[in-house]
Amino acid sequence: MNRVKKGLFLMTLVVLGNGVFAQTIDEGRKQLYYEKYISARNVFQKLVGANPADADAVYWLGQTLIAPDEDKDVAGAKALYQTSLALNSNSALLIAGMGHLELLEGRTQDARNRFETAISLSNGKSIPVLNAVGFANADFDSKLGDAGYAIEKLKQAVALKGMKDPDVYVNLGDAYRKMADGGNAQLSYEAALALKPDYARAKYRIGRIYQTQGVTQEDIYMKYYNEAIAMDPNYTPVYWTLHQYFYETNVGRSAEFLEKYLAAKGSDEPNACFLRAQMKYAQGLFQDAITRSDECIASGGANPYPNLYGIKAYAYNKIGDSGNAKLAFDQYFMKQKPAKIGPSDYKTYAEVLLKFPGNESLAGTFIDKAVELDSTEAGKVALLKSVASSYEKQKSFIEAANWYKKVFNVKKNVSKTDYYNAGYNYFRTGQFQQSADVFSLYTQKYPDDIFGYYMIGKSYWGIDTTMSLSMANPSFEKAIQVGEAYPDKSKISAQLIGCYKYMIAYFANVKKDKPGALAYCDKALLIDPNDQEVLGNKDAISRMNMNAPPPKPATNVPQKPKQNAPKPGKPKKK
Repeated sequence: MNRVKKGLFLMTLVVLGNGVFAQTIDEGRKQLYYEKYISARNVFQKLVGANPADADAVYWLGQTLIAPDEDKDVAGAKALYQTSLALNSNSALLIAGMGHLELLEGRTQDARNRFETAISLSNGKSIPVLNAVGFANADFDSKLGDAGYAIEKLKQAVALKGMKDPDVYVNLGDAYRKMADGGNAQLSYEAALALKPDYARAKYRIGRIYQTQGVTQEDIYMKYYNEAIAMDPNYTPVYWTLHQYFYETNVGRSAEFLEKYLAAKGSDEPNACFLRAQMKYAQGLFQDAITRSDECIASGGANPYPNLYGIKAYAYNKIGDSGNAKLAFDQYFMKQKPAKIGPSDYKTYAEVLLKFPGNESLAGTFIDKAVELDSTEAGKVALLKSVASSYEKQKSFIEAANWYKKVFNVKKNVSKTDYYNAGYNYFRTGQFQQSADVFSLYTQKYPDDIFGYYMIGKSYWGIDTTMSLSMANPSFEKAIQVGEAYPDKSKISAQLIGCYKYMIAYFANVKKDKPGALAYCDKALLIDPNDQEVLGNKDAISRMNMNAPPPKPATNVPQKPKQNAPKPGKPKKK
């Protein structure tokens, strides 16, 4: 639900034409510096409307289209540049801009060809062109941008006579930072400040070095942020970064910086109403968040900001109103662009849907989508376990087992608990073969652990309830072999005695081997001399005549595992 804004770092422009156009372009660039994208776009649109052949204005207009995360329009910028290139086929700046777009599209070789063409057309002596190439590759939105190439070209720009633009150094610092070279990044930002001491962007970026490198001392990066604010209280990125940073840890400070951000951004922030509603949610004021969202939706006209429905959905879910949560999520998913729906949205909507019978399939689809979008193993596992747990709470154990089993395909190191969660949920509903298959995987990874063999034995006993096929015998025998080798049998007493009890029943009722049955009774009693079930069975078996017609089984001898029996002891962690 949170938005992350990244700054567009401005490039020096050799302004052509009369003084009126120069002033207007500078005005647009100033709005971009403050990340006032709407205002900047309006300035450049007027310029281009007045003179479609003004390649410089077209370039900057294209940059406003790809600057904000919320409304990034690569296709629109591309169409704009292509149209203008038809009129200005040799515009080095526009060609560099096209290379930037191709990087965003993942076309790295085409982009490199564009950059080299632009540099060649300008004889390698245009600071704006070199800076455009450097920015395109240093830009953190350009995931495939080549930071080394950016450094090379920006250094070339720095070496040109008359280079006095601090933004070139800022882009150079970004390129170093993209390469995780914080030292040279800071030197570059400081070089920008040497050219323009009140250049808040450079001071802010120094703070970002320390914050993003995991520096734990808040006062270090806050020093640079506070200095940036002192240089220019209207520089919005500082406030936005601090609002985002404190959003999860200190909502009071987050709210404070949000208000400062909105004050500096003014009417250029179209989603101010949403941001304040979101802040109410973060503060735990869920009913206020719902009320504020409804007000924002009502004032939003025909197309309210889609995230407002998301805020309502989360808030209703928090106060336990599943019906309204579902309605709000239905609206959110209908109105929001699929590319902007995140893993948490899919996961939470799925959890709400599972509260309404008949939505299981759709909920499962959303969880699969959430897992696909999550970039971390821990996140994927948490999502799968979340839906599995939801099924468990509803006593839908087969579905729970199926979802727990999906963890095996995501987690690099599947744990005993992971195998247990899937295997036991199969077992408890009588899916004995699936249970045995899962616990077979358990034994392959943990061959010296009794629990896997024990559960395979119980699963096969569930299939061969009369023991006539001896299906469970090999697993119980292996469990006994492994268990008897344990130095401390107190940790596995439940499983080991369980194995002995099966063998007591098998030897007494199927094999008719009285000494064998009594031997297993003695083994069990060595572990727990007070086990009344074993004591009773030993007494009954002692009085049996194994040569007589088959006697009625001892009443206390277990015949088969009960599906509703208490959970077997969970595997012990070593």
